[in-house]
Amino acid sequence: MAPSSIPGPSTAAIMVPITVGELLGRVELGVSAVAGAAGLGRNVNAPRIQKPGLALTGWPEQLHDGRVLVLGATEIEYLLDHAPARSLGIATMLASDPACVVVCRSLAPPAELVDAANHHGVPLLVSSLVTADFIENVTTWMSERLAPTTELHGVLLDVLGVGILVMGKSGIGKSETALDLVVRGHRFVADDVIHIRRLGRNLVGRSAGIIGHHMEIRGLGIINVKDLFGISAVRETKKVELVVELLEWADTTEYDRLGFDDRHDEILGVEVPSVRLPVRPGRNLATLIEVAARNQLVKHQGVHSARVFRDQLHLAMKQESARNDVDGTVE
Repeated sequence: MAPSSIPGPSTAAIMVPITVGELLGRVELGVSAVAGAAGLGRNVNAPRIQKPGLALTGWPEQLHDGRVLVLGATEIEYLLDHAPARSLGIATMLASDPACVVVCRSLAPPAELVDAANHHGVPLLVSSLVTADFIENVTTWMSERLAPTTELHGVLLDVLGVGILVMGKSGIGKSETALDLVVRGHRFVADDVIHIRRLGRNLVGRSAGIIGHHMEIRGLGIINVKDLFGISAVRETKKVELVVELLEWADTTEYDRLGFDDRHDEILGVEVPSVRLPVRPGRNLATLIEVAARNQLVKHQGVHSARVFRDQLHLAMKQESARNDVDGTVE
């Protein structure tokens, strides 16, 4: 079944660029600026670093602009020991317009590189980390920091280990249903505005802004789930694995009664399994969502209950038809 549209706020991706100055504030990177301070406002365009390689010999084809350029012991030793090629290598690196240049292992950069960084306004940073550790740390941080994000209106819960995003129009009962699930022992992540970040092919949700673990219940007001139910009743983030859309019951609408076809919604380019639950008096939504979570766990194990039932029904019909043919019975 083709992906359906997500209700509520736009799921257009939001991506806030990184400035080089932000790297200085990351303790895990161990960096300090030694030159080119005028360029600390430059943007990092991609979460992938580059090492200059052949660019030090004057071949610039592999370099891309707006990247973090990393120099390790090998590159610094080459620049120091090859004076005739030093100017060419430095000029080639900076001509690619990198976001910044980082020297690892607390090595002292050549004076010519310091002068060139100041001249071009390209920040020159020194990290205390070995090259491999710096690359791993900065890549991990930039990948998360530059990940596409969006905000959706709903409630995010951890039900039996399944991240469930409950959506629906205002006043339909999302928060009350979430509270019922928390009372049953499931975990609350966020209410109202859900901040969702795409990491690879995974969608990770958390509370947006100062809302934290607060929830609005009409008639009670704003409550703090963590204070009322304890630390074990909440979690900070959760992968979104199932979307449950609450709809007002309409007698004229035909709802799915068999579940043979899987429905998906698209968020930030990722298809997420989804179900639609019509709301009417007498329907226990918390129980239905709990069963939906259990059903999703079974599907993860490769068992699709509705399709298994369909196959068994088809087999029974074929066997009955075969027996009728043997008995000479005419339908």
